[in-house]
Amino acid sequence: MPEKPGPPSILTRDDGATIAYRRRAGKAPGLVFLGGFMSDMNGTKASYLDSYAAARGRAYLRFDAFGHGASSGDLNVATVGRWRADASAMMDALTKGPQVVVGSSLGGWIMLLAALDRPARIAALVGIAAAPDATETLMWRRFSPETRAKIMRDGFVDLPSPYSVAPYRFTRKLIEEGRRHLVMEKPLPIACPVRLLHGMEDHDVPWQTSLDLTRHVSGSDVAVTLVKSGDHRLSRPSDLDRLAGVLDALTGAPALRG
Repeated sequence: MPEKPGPPSILTRDDGATIAYRRRAGKAPGLVFLGGFMSDMNGTKASYLDSYAAARGRAYLRFDAFGHGASSGDLNVATVGRWRADASAMMDALTKGPQVVVGSSLGGWIMLLAALDRPARIAALVGIAAAPDATETLMWRRFSPETRAKIMRDGFVDLPSPYSVAPYRFTRKLIEEGRRHLVMEKPLPIACPVRLLHGMEDHDVPWQTSLDLTRHVSGSDVAVTLVKSGDHRLSRPSDLDRLAGVLDALTGAPALRG
């Protein structure tokens, strides 16, 4: 059965920060979902994966990133490095055995970093409109000279978003710290199976990003599915069915079967 509504569980990090999470017990390989920038663990894909895991008896972990949702933290000081460290810490503390990590948008970047940090724990990666190096290629390089100047002067800028009534805040700290974690400038030593889903009507992360990523991943078991009418979120029923099919194929493979 899908998880009953209720308050999330809390994991407290060494620095006192709290990460809100929901976890389902089940067989391996488990699933871990990493949401995108300004997303939380109650979104459509995160919730769908809970139902998916329940139907298949598979373990599942989802959580709110630092500065998001029910987790603590100020988004003004949030960084890619923080989200990277927290992803590995959550896997270490709350999962057992191999994991299939599903990363959406900026979560797809964190997914790749987790695979670099915990290669022995990763059974496979599934990117949904994965956005590696997003702070540089999709934020800084896209910003107008005026926006860049404001970030450098004030330390942040608030910009409208089609996904929220409130504007999104982008900080100088996020941009500059993100440069320490860029992955698209060199080969990525990732050998596990990688599946990338990307909508061709994605106006936030170009679908060519997924094709470019295949050229950086060192492993040979890498496949891209382009959805002609798909948008950035890929949250329609048909998109979720496609995601389920990808996960079924991966977890049904002899090397990954629980």
